[in-house]
Amino acid sequence: MIAALALAVVLAGPARVPAEVTVAGARIPVRSDPSGAAVVPASPLLLALRGTIRIDGGWAEVTVARQPFRFLVGAPLCVFSARLVPLAAQASMARDTLFLPFQFVAEILPYYLGDRYRYDERLARLDEVAAQVAQLAATVPAPGAPARLPNGLRPGHVVTIDPGHGGVDPGNPGIFFPRGTREKDVTLKVGLLLREEMRRRGVSVRMTRTTDTLIALGDRGGYCTEACDLFVSLHVNALKRRPGFTYIRGYETYFLAEAKTEEAARVAQMENDAVRFETEPDAAGPVGGLDFILKDLQLNEHLRESARVAELVQKGLGTVHTGESRGVKQAGFMVLTTARRPAILVEMGYSTNPQDGHFLTTTATQRSMASAIADAIVAYLLEYERKTTAARDSGAAR
Repeated sequence: MIAALALAVVLAGPARVPAEVTVAGARIPVRSDPSGAAVVPASPLLLALRGTIRIDGGWAEVTVARQPFRFLVGAPLCVFSARLVPLAAQASMARDTLFLPFQFVAEILPYYLGDRYRYDERLARLDEVAAQVAQLAATVPAPGAPARLPNGLRPGHVVTIDPGHGGVDPGNPGIFFPRGTREKDVTLKVGLLLREEMRRRGVSVRMTRTTDTLIALGDRGGYCTEACDLFVSLHVNALKRRPGFTYIRGYETYFLAEAKTEEAARVAQMENDAVRFETEPDAAGPVGGLDFILKDLQLNEHLRESARVAELVQKGLGTVHTGESRGVKQAGFMVLTTARRPAILVEMGYSTNPQDGHFLTTTATQRSMASAIADAIVAYLLEYERKTTAARDSGAAR
């Protein structure tokens, strides 16, 4: 199983190793294991993080903020969200105590749960993001009061935002973008704005990338695990040069299913071609034939939800976008195949159209798109809550 997992992106360089690290006010000693590598005792660390530990055979599952990290005891690796993460040191047992690599505190948690944790190397301190703490405090209900956010949502929702392309993969060059601006820059800018808007609405966010880095197509969907409610991938459309190609503009939203039109298949192929920038071949292989059918069946339970949120996002963008609504469509996007929850891909406009090019690269309109998408996501989550509550009540009445 492990051999089939893709390696994670390379993390930042090693942090300075202190004598102790402060986590949520608790001082956790940093020790050296027999090989000289820096490790921390798991029990006090997880107590400070309000997490859990479960030992199963040769594996130690550590859960933080509802996200499980599985360490193979005695090996320098862990598994997170179906991807293999190489470590500088191994998890180990000394008598009855589990020790985790110091890297877990200084790099792994801030990288993969960056919306929640920041590591201050100068102070040797792992901090919970203030906005997140304030949000959690604000959502603790008074005795007898309903556990609802001001917008009606229950607290605890998580959405994964995937700014398309990045690093050596620029996406399309954007012939009507400002000089030096490419698709990867636009998707990242809108993605970060969308993260900000979602947090304002009380929804936690996981980002596949927050900097100009390449994340493999097959790895992106894996950021949306069972604890995640929705995967949203952001992209910019483009056309090859042909008579009248600069006149076509507008936005469209996709969910994963076999393409019904030649144009939908073209867009999927354009985005799937990004796999050529990856140094490792995608273990998932091309999306098509029997492989695609099996993946589609695997995700079929989320098909209706994906189609519904695509509809809401498309409608929401219509309130702010100056281009044509090109509708909700379906196609075989590789980036959507590994998401374990409902997933959509938004083509926010055409870089080959001058009006869309300006719209997509103006901060005010980027923020308006992010706000419209965030409102649509909240509307979807509210609908989903009502449906699941009604289904639960119906089952209880039987």
